[in-house]
Amino acid sequence: MRVNILQHTPEEGPGAIRIWAHARGHQVYVYHPAQHGKLPSAAETDLLVVLGGPISPNDDAPWIAAERYLMREVMAAHKPIFGACFGAQQIAKLLGATVSPAPVKEVGWAPVTRQANVIPGLPAQLKVLHWHQDMFALPDGATRLFASEQIQNQGLVVNDNVVGLQFHLEVTEDNVHAMVVNDGDYVADSVLHQTAQSIETTPVPDENRAAMFQILDYITRS
Repeated sequence: MRVNILQHTPEEGPGAIRIWAHARGHQVYVYHPAQHGKLPSAAETDLLVVLGGPISPNDDAPWIAAERYLMREVMAAHKPIFGACFGAQQIAKLLGATVSPAPVKEVGWAPVTRQANVIPGLPAQLKVLHWHQDMFALPDGATRLFASEQIQNQGLVVNDNVVGLQFHLEVTEDNVHAMVVNDGDYVADSVLHQTAQSIETTPVPDENRAAMFQILDYITRS
């Protein structure tokens, strides 16, 4: 299977998604549309992964709209999509839902609670890394997958093969290091009141990688 990954900023890489793909024997191709303007075609995509970044789906950069056009084609071909943070917001906007500033800024480690039993084996709660201050409304036909204490829509599932997560389930320890050293000032004014150092030194829970694998196995099962 060809896994096409859209990465929008150097510090927010595929992490455990790349580990999963290699463990399953898949080929990984990483595109950087914000930097190079290149996107794969839907025809050469078996799984599309849309990662996070310091942008909004509401921004007017041409590559953002082009990325959603690709996502629409992939979805129309009944191929799986996984979106993290900005990627989840892109899914929501593509399906007609709004993306807007959240009432609070979430940056740091905090729990999310599972809201649906669509994907077998997911834990009832996970301690995950949040790095955002926008949120998405739940599109028509989507199922809410996770919620946090502060923001209700933390995850969505569409058509059993499209999943978006507002948080970063994909991070490894190396990803967390990169996010903190390059973007640590972003922790200011977070409702979670964690320092960049405390975020960096918090171990990534083992169950997060297992949950990431479960989600990817689920959306690529057919």
